[in-house]
Amino acid sequence: MNLPNKLTLFRVILVPVFLVLVSVKEIPYNVTLATIVFIIAAYTDHLDGKIARRDNLITNFGKFMDPLADKLLVTSALIALVEFNLIGAWIAVVIIAREFAVSGLRTIAASENVVIAASIWGKIKTTTQIVAIISMLIKLISTQEEYLMNLFQSAPFLDSFFTIFPPVAMYVAVFFTILSGWDYFKNGWKFIDTNK
Repeated sequence: MNLPNKLTLFRVILVPVFLVLVSVKEIPYNVTLATIVFIIAAYTDHLDGKIARRDNLITNFGKFMDPLADKLLVTSALIALVEFNLIGAWIAVVIIAREFAVSGLRTIAASENVVIAASIWGKIKTTTQIVAIISMLIKLISTQEEYLMNLFQSAPFLDSFFTIFPPVAMYVAVFFTILSGWDYFKNGWKFIDTNK
């Protein structure tokens, strides 16, 4: 197994680690640790693709597992944020539904021997989702863990920033999620034959 695929597999393994950490309050600094794990996992997404393209190590395993690992990571984080009442369930549904729909479109295109490459909008979507989730997790830390509560109390501008920025960032992520989904379907609808 090449390095990019190992990084992808590592990202999949980090998903349950993230979920355990974010859920089990008895673990000291659990949300901080969960946030660190999420950041590491998100970075491996950038790293595995970069290495695979640079060293020509693109494989069928990577093509399948890389987007699956991304979806598992983002979906897990969104469900955790819903559980903590930091985002509305509709946000998670919109983002997850888009992922299902685009994956279905890509599967149909693949059955016609066509590969739908990631678009610039898809890459912006992923970046905005990661930024929004990390900012939400930092906001969660500020309500759960004393060291950040104290920091925010001593620096009111930080408290203000993390009150305003995370929800705005999440709405931006939803916007690009919908926009990128529309872009994929605009360009890929020709592969869907409603008569079959």
